[in-house]
Amino acid sequence: MRRLTVTIPFLMCLLHQIWAEAMTEEAVNAARGRYTQDLFERRKKAAITDAASTESDARVVNLETQSNTCDSQRDKSGEENAAEDCGCNRLQRDAVGMSAVASDDTAGGASQRSQRVQFIVVENKLVSIPGGDFFMGTDAPEIPADGEAPRRAIHVSPFRIEKMDVTNAQFAEFVNATGFVTESERFGWSFVFEGLLTAEQERSIDQAVHGAEWWLPFEGADWAHPYGGKDDVFVLGLQDHPVVQVSWNDAVAYCAWRGRRLPTEAEWEVAARGGKHDRMFPWGNKWPTTKYRANIWHGTFPTENTADDGHRWTAPVGSFAPQNKFGLHDIVGNVWEWVADNWTTFHRPEMWSQPNPKGPALGHPRENPDKVKKGGSYMCHKSYCFRYRVAARSQNTADSASSNLGFRCAADALSNDQAAE
Repeated sequence: MRRLTVTIPFLMCLLHQIWAEAMTEEAVNAARGRYTQDLFERRKKAAITDAASTESDARVVNLETQSNTCDSQRDKSGEENAAEDCGCNRLQRDAVGMSAVASDDTAGGASQRSQRVQFIVVENKLVSIPGGDFFMGTDAPEIPADGEAPRRAIHVSPFRIEKMDVTNAQFAEFVNATGFVTESERFGWSFVFEGLLTAEQERSIDQAVHGAEWWLPFEGADWAHPYGGKDDVFVLGLQDHPVVQVSWNDAVAYCAWRGRRLPTEAEWEVAARGGKHDRMFPWGNKWPTTKYRANIWHGTFPTENTADDGHRWTAPVGSFAPQNKFGLHDIVGNVWEWVADNWTTFHRPEMWSQPNPKGPALGHPRENPDKVKKGGSYMCHKSYCFRYRVAARSQNTADSASSNLGFRCAADALSNDQAAE
């Protein structure tokens, strides 16, 4: 008699599908939580066969795609540590079929309301950071695939960095003064976390990010409408929240308008460490249990955020006490922050041996044009995306934007003459 060999992953997959089909829609919705009621069906439909994964490296899949295999069986090349990944490093516009770029004449409507609304712009003051010899990275990485290691000696000159993330009101001031059109406006869409969308909005979407189906490309999402829909950040009362749905290129343009720039990854880490060495968080090695120091995910990701820290999504900047002795707010948590560097996980000594390292130059065979982001966001949870640590890092393409990605600016230190003025 012929023996039939069944692998454990295949058996688990088969049992999972039988269970899923037996569940009623009501039971599924109850099991998955109020914020992502359609997530279970979306993830089941979005599973891709090994053959499809091999054939294409596309990061976005059609939600109607059916498969006989589970996500756990597909080729995980480039998707390591999936259980530790919220998926926001996979957001690539060129993988989405709707990525046609809008013209300048049709893409400028996102800021119309901000031109009619009276709002107060609070100055985002620069904090002086002393220079010297420091260590960045770690020899005890939590997510080695991200290139957190090794711990490496660097020298950074004195510089300044903004105390808080750039807010919607501050970015609106820039847009109103310059007529700047962001890349999300030009594309006509951006990536939005599923929990931020209404059921009606979700029904209009037929694509999701491969391996992180809670990320959805949504038409009309941009900095002024971070969740899509008609209501902008001023109607939603988000003027003092960090601006999101901005690309690396958008952030560079804003900082230049302010006479500033994005911090390098080295500068960001020096600022975040607050004078401490080899610490996991800006304040030390322990996550506080008696008070909240940052806006992160509480509950079960991605189905339920219990908002124990008082914030389910973004929080107004400065909602939490300064995270280190430099007086910086939200340097970890709340939203990811773009930094200037190109992405690499291969830290060659020559990149860090010179003062003020700026990361890799493009053109090396092991580099790519993605940009580094730091600090984690409100979507990070220790069990799923433990990246709200100083040494943690991730990346996105320079034109990518999402509902949990913002920035803060930096500047060179003042000269003695400038300081005396």
